[in-house]
Amino acid sequence: METQLDPMKDDLPLMANTSHMLVKHYILDLDVDFKSKVIEGIIVLFFETGSQYRRSSSTGKGDCRSQFDETCKMRASEPCHVPVTNVSACSSKMEYNDFAVCGKGEEDTSDKNGNHSNKEQASGIPSSKNCYDIEDHGNKDFLLVLDCCDLSVLKVEEVDVAAVSGIEKFTRSAKLTDVSKDLENLRNQIVHELVTLPADRWKEQLYYFTCCRQAPGCGELLFTAGTWSLEIRKSGIQTPTDFPHAIRIWYKTKPEGKSVTWTMDQSGRPCVYTMGSPINNRALFPCQEPPVALSTWQASVRTAAGFVVLMSGENSAEPVQLQEGILSWYYYVTMPMPASTFTIAVGCWQEVKQPSVTASIQTNTEFSLPPSQADFRCNEEICGHVEYPCRFQNPAARLQAVIPYRVFAPRCLMERCEECLLQLIPQCLSAAYTTLGTHPFSRLDVLIVPSNFSSLGMASPHIIFLSQSVLPGGSHLCGTRLCHEIAHAWFGLAIGARDWTEEWLSEGFATFLEDIFWARAQQLSHDEVKGQQELKALLRWRRLRDEVQNSEEELQVLRPKKESTGELSESGASVVKYGLKAEKIFMQVHYLKGYFLLRSLARNIGEASYLTCLRKFVHKFHGQLVLSQDFLSMLLEDTPEQKQSGLTVESIFQNWLDTSGIPKPLLEEGETWKECQLVQQVSGEVTKWIQTNQRIRKSGKKKRKQDGVIFQKVRHRWCELVVKHKYVPGYGDVETFLREDQAMGVYLYGELMVNEDVKQQELAHKCFAAAQEHMDASSAKVVAEMLF
Repeated sequence: METQLDPMKDDLPLMANTSHMLVKHYILDLDVDFKSKVIEGIIVLFFETGSQYRRSSSTGKGDCRSQFDETCKMRASEPCHVPVTNVSACSSKMEYNDFAVCGKGEEDTSDKNGNHSNKEQASGIPSSKNCYDIEDHGNKDFLLVLDCCDLSVLKVEEVDVAAVSGIEKFTRSAKLTDVSKDLENLRNQIVHELVTLPADRWKEQLYYFTCCRQAPGCGELLFTAGTWSLEIRKSGIQTPTDFPHAIRIWYKTKPEGKSVTWTMDQSGRPCVYTMGSPINNRALFPCQEPPVALSTWQASVRTAAGFVVLMSGENSAEPVQLQEGILSWYYYVTMPMPASTFTIAVGCWQEVKQPSVTASIQTNTEFSLPPSQADFRCNEEICGHVEYPCRFQNPAARLQAVIPYRVFAPRCLMERCEECLLQLIPQCLSAAYTTLGTHPFSRLDVLIVPSNFSSLGMASPHIIFLSQSVLPGGSHLCGTRLCHEIAHAWFGLAIGARDWTEEWLSEGFATFLEDIFWARAQQLSHDEVKGQQELKALLRWRRLRDEVQNSEEELQVLRPKKESTGELSESGASVVKYGLKAEKIFMQVHYLKGYFLLRSLARNIGEASYLTCLRKFVHKFHGQLVLSQDFLSMLLEDTPEQKQSGLTVESIFQNWLDTSGIPKPLLEEGETWKECQLVQQVSGEVTKWIQTNQRIRKSGKKKRKQDGVIFQKVRHRWCELVVKHKYVPGYGDVETFLREDQAMGVYLYGELMVNEDVKQQELAHKCFAAAQEHMDASSAKVVAEMLF
């Protein structure tokens, strides 16, 4: 029986039984319908037997081809279910280089330089008792459990991969005993051989995956769709070893599903995108969400002409016209990643083109590695991750300081992106490269997402979402946020947390590194870097202090599961503690406490030695999942003087990660920032403007209209002051800010309500009523609690 959880208050359940069966590859074949706000299609999943049941092959040796021929004779007597699609089947004569679309006319043009219960109602579910009745055999048959929420599952079937022409090369010799059982084993053996192909055969692998997508079915599977999961079984199959390792699922999303948001862009055109939902992608496609389920994927997405499909993918997809008014877009990924990192955005995006004068230097920019980084060349030959086409092993990729990039935005924001964003990307990418080395991903798309996006940015493989709020006011906010998201390519994506409760491993590192990247992108002097970083540290300290005073203690702990961090149940299922608390989305404690821990370690060790340790950590753990102790143990082993001084992993846990509030070492450091010259200059400037404002108020003079231009660059702080001082002429600015900058303005609703001023409360209710329809569920819930 599934645990019933409040989807806005409790821990996030990860239901998939990854210890029994582990997904290795997804193929998505989807249609996007903006009229019904539904994404409909097929997903094919390829599995390996999980660690709890894996066994070495004990089959005898015989003639491989004769086994394949004999088992094929049985196929005529089995029920087949051929998927109804509008794409043609793969030709066995097709070359691997042409695999990309398999009958859709697209070509792979990427450069491979190594270049993120309750049963469903009758609607959308077959009425056949076969699909539901598990009372007779449910206690005996093995159940495959996938993470799934708010999906209408229509049909599940086994895929007859043995029917694919030319796939016999993946069969191994075995003696036939029971013919029907051998046929099942043969299919699973083919999948095993396919998912374990060497990295240098990645094109061949994707080609056969594509062909398997359109192979006939060989029997429907029984399934039950619950609140949080999809349970699938095959009658008479009692172990995951014998369970079908390739299955196909027909399904539809629901308009209310929380993995994607349907909205309008800033130009008033419809769009849909994954906005980093707390439930991740389980309302977009059935999947295994635990981080351990590292998988690759490929996807074909069809939508009306005029729309652009952006996605986590190694190739820069070009649309192919299938029929009049319908385009197809194809993407693929060969680096295994958690399903939660899959990202898609479909809208009338316009590409912001690079000026022709500088376009030639956008890609293939090569730099010499700094000596401190060149020391790791010898270590890059051997990687610790599962085999895939790794850029760290590719000489050309290791010299690529600026990877190919594109910028997309609604038409009305193109000019602003050209003025600000385009010139910053190569600077920030190059700064990241000089700091950490090889870019883990071969290309980058940057998209300015709709105004209802609840964050300033979000990084996924090959794509970054940025809020429009980072564009005005010069390059600083845009540059720092871009550096933060670029840092996630290494920390958060290439290196992921084995337990999602250790969010600081992603956000703390990205916050620390954004300062390093941005200082190098600006080419600041040593004194300028120090001043800027000390000022930021003071501002972050004050933000952390305010958050600690106004949030639940349990949400302030960076390692809430403590010694149980990383532990799984026997099946592989687990929970993300507090993963569904709506207010957690707006907290920055994982960013800030994580940043201050890393800053403290860097100050103790010395920045140069510390960055050397970070590069070593990247080379050792890229493509893998880690826990806090993996980083801390390696760091202390490389700096024995720190261990001698009494610094241990246990003491760091106790002082920084396992307790709420402000860490004791940080409390002792709080006053030192005031000695920084830049901090003193800023404090003096603030005092001057406060005094100026007081004189203006006393004199009764009105501000000149030009002042609006100044405030436009500091709209965030200006709105705070308007609310605080009840400055009625500025209420229009607050309304505009709450409408256009939802990523930064949610908490302003609380400021409007707390003053208990009638006009301000009316303004809060008016703004919420106008924006509520397009806000994400967590944001809307938090604001509603403030207002009602």
